[in-house]
Amino acid sequence: MARTILVVDDEPGIVKIARDYLERAGFQVISAGDGPTALRLARQEQPALIVLDLMLPGMDGLDITRILRQDTLTAHVPIIMLTARVEETDRLIGLELGADDYITKPFSPRELVARVRAVLRRSEGALQPTRIINTGELIIDLERRIVRRGQETIDLTATEFDLLAILASAPGRPFTRAQLLDQLYNTSYTGFDRTIDAHIKNLRRKIEPDPDAPPRFILTVYGVGYKFADRE
Repeated sequence: MARTILVVDDEPGIVKIARDYLERAGFQVISAGDGPTALRLARQEQPALIVLDLMLPGMDGLDITRILRQDTLTAHVPIIMLTARVEETDRLIGLELGADDYITKPFSPRELVARVRAVLRRSEGALQPTRIINTGELIIDLERRIVRRGQETIDLTATEFDLLAILASAPGRPFTRAQLLDQLYNTSYTGFDRTIDAHIKNLRRKIEPDPDAPPRFILTVYGVGYKFADRE
């Protein structure tokens, strides 16, 4: 069965281009031109992924992302933002709210398809090794894509999970932001380094026992990037 992609944009031309290329790539496409319709379709249809325009009338893409991530029915649905805004701050806010990726307008339809496939690979279990990483405090099940701290299951987006898995699989090894981007996307990525910073901020907020205290798991390596703490 073809996976369903929800495209949310108030420009019919953008929706048509996205639909044509995604359907040609084997996806089923549904669309919405405003926030309330997008939220209703996301809950009813449970799409495999949402392509979401940042600039929408009334309720913008950031508001929609925030609501989707707070709803248990849609919290795990991957989101790729479409944005015509050039300000880095706007993109960072979207990523910090839980978006998995972003594409700036005007965009290449082929790039959109490639990004959709890349994000879906991550969300559907691109990491295949049948093993569990046990740090003593965190348990990361790579096959079932589950993270637990004690008896608590921690909800992560697909990108957050893969970023954590990359770091935790090599405790003590520093990764540059560029290396993490390359491993996450497995392609020539045109994003910016602070994409990683936004995802790390989200991860720390979710996995740290006390987000206000110095990090215990994902450590900053100044002048380089990040590493997972050495296991004792």
